[in-house]
Amino acid sequence: MFRLTSIVPHVILLASTLALGACDSYVGGGGPSQEEVQRREMYKYGSVLGGDGGLDLLASGKRVEGEQGGGGGLGVNSFLWRGTLDTLSFMPIMSADPFGGVILTDWYSPPEAPDSRFKVNVYILDKQLRADALRATVFRQSRQKGGAWQDTKVGSDTAGQLEDTILTRARQLRMAQAKKD
Repeated sequence: MFRLTSIVPHVILLASTLALGACDSYVGGGGPSQEEVQRREMYKYGSVLGGDGGLDLLASGKRVEGEQGGGGGLGVNSFLWRGTLDTLSFMPIMSADPFGGVILTDWYSPPEAPDSRFKVNVYILDKQLRADALRATVFRQSRQKGGAWQDTKVGSDTAGQLEDTILTRARQLRMAQAKKD
């Protein structure tokens, strides 16, 4: 005769396995993982930005009154986010976090100066479209005779000029959206 207490752990294991299997079929039955879906969603805007107005990752299509394009799914101002991606579209994006508002580029060497390379970090700090909601840091390296890269000084106004360019693009995007609304 079998005991009910000896079968309970097996039933729990079977139920857990079935529940996990159901989760897989919910995502798409052998399709991309949730991490892959999130990565595709985050990078689909890359340098080819789709959609009008700002990014709305939750696809609600609605803006909260007075939010200035904060975006339903973004933790930052969507116009600043898009303006940054537009402005840096010539550089390879290494990392982009739309919820934390961080965009990091990889090193980029301009064709006219192959012995210099640049890297940019941009932090979007707020949901409001304001000048103090944006911080950019620019790094520069020069190739030495042995082929090694060495950090070199960046002009004191370079980061400020980049921030101004991003803000200008963000304002253009906001004005274009206001005309459509």
